Amino acid sequence: MTNRNDLPAPEQGLLLTHFLTVRDVARSRDFYAEIFGGQVVLEENPAIVKVANSWIIMNPGGGPTPDKPETILTAYEPGDPVSSFLNVRVADIAAFYSDAKSKGAQFLTEPLDRKAEIRCYLRDPDGYLIEIGQATGMLHGEYTDRQSGSAEKGES
Repeated sequence: MTNRNDLPAPEQGLLLTHFLTVRDVARSRDFYAEIFGGQVVLEENPAIVKVANSWIIMNPGGGPTPDKPETILTAYEPGDPVSSFLNVRVADIAAFYSDAKSKGAQFLTEPLDRKAEIRCYLRDPDGYLIEIGQATGMLHGEYTDRQSGSAEKGES
């Protein structure tokens, strides 16, 4: 029996979770549990992994349902433009990066100092983009310099 406190089910108000359409539920569930030290709350239908103060919910894609009549859920395909991504904030990015790499995480780059923060990105087994960031300069009023034309290019 699952403990109610482990489920994303508030007794009042609301909370946010992140839903991912995945190709292989077990592979994705294990990735989020291992790389982020998550707790598997439900194995499947849907898989739910509690990570720190949030939850990641995963299920395979599928066609329309009565509550989303014209919506089809599909997993990310390599080469698709990215319109949203998971943003994970950590206290010590060097420690997280080292630990995650030792567990097999594939990062796009090493952590880079962006003045306001140090950040890097990795992809999950389905190719979803995940930003890992540690606030640094922003804690003292220093922010990343805006690049010319960045708004038009989607730079963030």
